[in-house]
Amino acid sequence: MSDPETPVEAFKRATAAAMRAVAEDSEIEVTFTADAASGSGKKARLPLPSRALAPEELARVRGEADQFALRLRHHNAAIHARRMPTAPNAKAAFEAIEQARCDALGANRMVGVADNLTAALDQRYRRQGFERVAERSDATLAEVLRLLARKALTGEEPPAIAKHVMDMWWPFIDEKASTELKNLSASIDDQDAFARSVRRMLADLDLDAGEEEATEPEDAAADESDDEQGDSEMRGESEEEEAASSASSLDSSDDESGQGDEQDSAGEDDQGDDGQGSGDDEAGQQPPTSQSQDRSNANPGEAGYRVFAHDFDEIVDAHDLCDPDELTRLRSLLDQQLSHLQSVIGRLANRLQRRLMAKQTRAWEFDLEEGMLDASRLARVIIHPSQPLSYKREKDIEFRDTVVTLLIDNSGSMRGRPISIAAICADILARTLERCSVKVEILGFTTKAWKGGQSRERWISEGKPAQPGRLNDLRHIIYKAADSPWRRARKSLGLMLREGLLKENIDGEALLWAYQRLLGRPEQRRILMVISDGAPVDDSTLSVNPGNYLERHLRDVIAGIERSRTVELIAIGIGHDVTRYYSRAVTIVDAEQLGGTMMEKLAELFDEDVPSARRRSKRRAA
Repeated sequence: MSDPETPVEAFKRATAAAMRAVAEDSEIEVTFTADAASGSGKKARLPLPSRALAPEELARVRGEADQFALRLRHHNAAIHARRMPTAPNAKAAFEAIEQARCDALGANRMVGVADNLTAALDQRYRRQGFERVAERSDATLAEVLRLLARKALTGEEPPAIAKHVMDMWWPFIDEKASTELKNLSASIDDQDAFARSVRRMLADLDLDAGEEEATEPEDAAADESDDEQGDSEMRGESEEEEAASSASSLDSSDDESGQGDEQDSAGEDDQGDDGQGSGDDEAGQQPPTSQSQDRSNANPGEAGYRVFAHDFDEIVDAHDLCDPDELTRLRSLLDQQLSHLQSVIGRLANRLQRRLMAKQTRAWEFDLEEGMLDASRLARVIIHPSQPLSYKREKDIEFRDTVVTLLIDNSGSMRGRPISIAAICADILARTLERCSVKVEILGFTTKAWKGGQSRERWISEGKPAQPGRLNDLRHIIYKAADSPWRRARKSLGLMLREGLLKENIDGEALLWAYQRLLGRPEQRRILMVISDGAPVDDSTLSVNPGNYLERHLRDVIAGIERSRTVELIAIGIGHDVTRYYSRAVTIVDAEQLGGTMMEKLAELFDEDVPSARRRSKRRAA
């Protein structure tokens, strides 16, 4: 006789069944974890309820589940992509209002779903600290528009914790866009018409919605296919997740100019590879031979980019951000999550290790007149002491002394599964490469505070000068230095799981920081791998500068690094197309793919190194 089902298991089973029913899709896969809610495609991860099964906790979990299911049922990714604005702030607002439409379609038909969604929103804004918002600029416009759209579409008042935030914004919105806001309900069942209304409203609010795609709607089958594979992510995450994931495309004019930069860079690379200008090729493959060469490439992308205040930025070791007991607890939590991924990622790591060790296999020349005595020739030495050919010498190997830096996005949109898997992969990769005598450095980047911190306070106290540039306090974290062995740094990697660490992301300066650290390394070969899930987003900076300010700087930094050719740069985007920025990049849909992709891309880089070394040796011989 089987064991009776526990209350928690019964709740999990019922919630999964309800999700499939609401979404009208029996193929949805539901798992419950200790992480925050997240979803991709038809896979959803929900928070695991406690054994107490408190009613308010269950309502929040059901609300997260209903958001995912309603998005999957009522959202068409092809239409959404066609109408999507290009500027980050407008895009964040467009995403938020579309989620409000999907939620409203369920709330208007099912009272229970409406209650669940309210509970999920209440928890969302508690996590974001809405009760501490003291002025309008402390709350993102996208979230306020989501709540106002919800009220216009369902008549539901906002959660009590967010009401004072809406009151701060309402005079501004009422003056500019109240008519379009009231008209949203007329097109709630037509996503395309609804999206056009939203774009008009964003234009009334002085948000740059950009030009609409000229592409005509595809046929129903194509739309349905795109919808299954496209943007069906759960909207139960914190404010920063929505803003970061929504800011993944650029203004079309910047995109074109960026592509031109990338093509120029690619052209230079090709010219070196095909043998024209061999001097340039050799200089590009080898690190600079003088300090002056390194300094000349130390600050790519700095022209035109300003920082309001450096005083509050920090570069900090991971163990300085957390007491030892807490760090031990976080490492234990990481080990628990690592247990079920160990076998999969471990196999990939072992495969990478075998490939690297094969390149470093010791080879010997035998029957020499001098060198190291060959033990296998001892009998010959005894029998014929005058025999000179009894020595051996180790051959030079082509595998170059190498350092690898992993630069991991520590922004809020990485919270949950993505940051856990990034930490696990970094941990396993560091161990693997260390066995192969490859130095590994693990770095993270985020900000010290939400919405500007002390930099913004100084800016306000100085009278809010126009175009201040970057307006937040950077926090760059060293999880593992290149010269530090893995056993000393293993606990530090657990810090990535600490609640409250992950905030906003300013990628350009973080990339420049990691690049400059690599330039100071003595290794012959330097590899920089960036792991990110979105374009740079910092609300404080983007609210007082052009909408593409941080993205433009990121493009300039990448172009400068790729032109310098002193560091090999590769990027992995989690659910975000990084190929528009980096000439060598790959995009993965699910964080679960990260481990395999990291191992594969590093293996490709090391495989490429042997032919290039042979070409250099041939040129030197010639």
